[in-house]
Amino acid sequence: MRKKRETISPDLTAVIDIVFILLIFFMVTSIFKKGDVTIELNLPDLHAKSQIQKNKPVIIELSKEKLAIDKKLYAMDCISEILTTYNKDTKIEIRIDKDVEYSRVMALFDNLQLHNLNSFSLVAQEAK
Repeated sequence: MRKKRETISPDLTAVIDIVFILLIFFMVTSIFKKGDVTIELNLPDLHAKSQIQKNKPVIIELSKEKLAIDKKLYAMDCISEILTTYNKDTKIEIRIDKDVEYSRVMALFDNLQLHNLNSFSLVAQEAK
């Protein structure tokens, strides 16, 4: 008569418990920092890969009511005066809320074009 072969396997219950305890520990002790934004925006989804920029760009944020340039709030009618301080080689990141009216976005782009600030990128959040 043949003996049945018993498979030997270690008990992984203790290992799984330790992994979950470590996971909970790191989640509780981690600090979740919000990005460097001035205005809370609801960005559109992005399906392209992001590119790394070498120089720190000027960040323009646009929501329904507010406009921020490098973390300072401005009125939309003052943007032309502010953009005169930048030269045409300035890199610009533009963050626009999903719900902003088209005319407001076009007013921003018109002012950028008027001051020859053509080196800009639109920022979106990664699609999940």
